[in-house]
Amino acid sequence: MPSQTLLIDADDTLWENNVYFERAIARFISFLNHHEFSPEQVREVLNEVERECIVKHGYGLHSFAHALVDTFERLSVSPVTPELHAQINSFAHSIEDHPVEFLSEVPETLAYLSERHHLILMTKGAIAEQTGKIERSGLRQYFAEVEIVAEKNAATYTRVVEKFSLNPDTTWMVGNSPKSDINPALAAGLHAVFVPHGDTWILEHEELNPAPPEQKLLIVGRFAELREHF
Repeated sequence: MPSQTLLIDADDTLWENNVYFERAIARFISFLNHHEFSPEQVREVLNEVERECIVKHGYGLHSFAHALVDTFERLSVSPVTPELHAQINSFAHSIEDHPVEFLSEVPETLAYLSERHHLILMTKGAIAEQTGKIERSGLRQYFAEVEIVAEKNAATYTRVVEKFSLNPDTTWMVGNSPKSDINPALAAGLHAVFVPHGDTWILEHEELNPAPPEQKLLIVGRFAELREHF
């Protein structure tokens, strides 16, 4: 295959991420111990609050902590005292600086791909948090560029194509999120590779759109399979 540009997502594509948030949410729901709402109902409220917090605070632990506190305030009969506030925040910040847990054969696959293609790490979230994970991962060496964005939509992909003077005909977005990685990349005229993850964040769930004419959508079972296609 002629050299391609691969825009590669980070969280839940290269390493585990959402599983840590799910564990924190489970501890929060247990701590709330609501007597009228089931855990599933509490989670539905939290999902809605998270959507609101993303608009106000973006992605990352700061926004997540706000969502937990706001959810507690909506559902608890007890006021949020400084002690409760500290306890709730601790659920969010327990995620901070966790070791990077690679998905299967990620470093080996990146080493293989980087010798043949132009790799750009493209992730969304808080710059300091994402930069920290990238540094701890030791994977920076495989990427020509790193692009940390506030949101992934069609306009973002178009801007990245222009910023790095990419050819859409030979540019692919690789990721686990239909909502952020696949559908908007296809809408921006790129090809895409969907790498499903069993713990993809519920707010990233969306039906996969078919690839428009002249574009390609590849679905693989795991990241390591990219070596068979690129």
